[in-house]
Amino acid sequence: MISLPPRWMIFVGVAAVLALALPPVIIARTRATPDPERAVHIFFDMDFQPKFKSQTKNPLFADGRSQRYAVEGTVASGETNLDAHLNEGVVDGAWAPTLPAGMIMSAEFLARGQQRYNIYCTPCHGFAGFGDGTVNVRGMELMANTNGPPNGSTWVTAKSLHDPIVREHPLGMIYNVATNGVRTMAGYGTQISIEDRWAIAAYVKALQLSQNASLQDVPPELRGKLKQAEVK
Repeated sequence: MISLPPRWMIFVGVAAVLALALPPVIIARTRATPDPERAVHIFFDMDFQPKFKSQTKNPLFADGRSQRYAVEGTVASGETNLDAHLNEGVVDGAWAPTLPAGMIMSAEFLARGQQRYNIYCTPCHGFAGFGDGTVNVRGMELMANTNGPPNGSTWVTAKSLHDPIVREHPLGMIYNVATNGVRTMAGYGTQISIEDRWAIAAYVKALQLSQNASLQDVPPELRGKLKQAEVK
């Protein structure tokens, strides 16, 4: 027969367990409760350090301001952006007609551009580039509402990439538009990598050519096959 311990031992054991569980509960409750008082810092680490905050006075400088202009000519590491062709799509002050050095026009490069185009551009410009994307269609429907546009908003029709003027845009200009935007179109410089923006620009040129190509654009060795296909 198993004998139970004395009641006083059971009482002490339960009290000990409760005493051990109480500190974590108090700590968790304290951490979850907002307190207007400054927290207790046993180790200061970087919480408290000598510094001047923005918009405060600083007697170290003659103008007494804490905020300082960046030293002229300094740039963040890796952000010199000295290659105008790569970063701006410009060569000798004009829009670049070619890809920057190190990028090769290939089927893989165009496929990457198509993938990125389908993600970022089709909502407005459409898969074929005629400006018939779902967002643009919906925007035009709202603008045509007999009760007027909702909340007084406006919508500018997305440009067809096959517009004669747009077709004349050099490769560098299309890249620049994708980067910085134009008119009501926002830029994607902070969302899409620089290589993918060039890939998108290359795909747009290929997309334009696919809808506006002539027989002279077909390689000579393939023109005969194309004519035979037309006859059939």
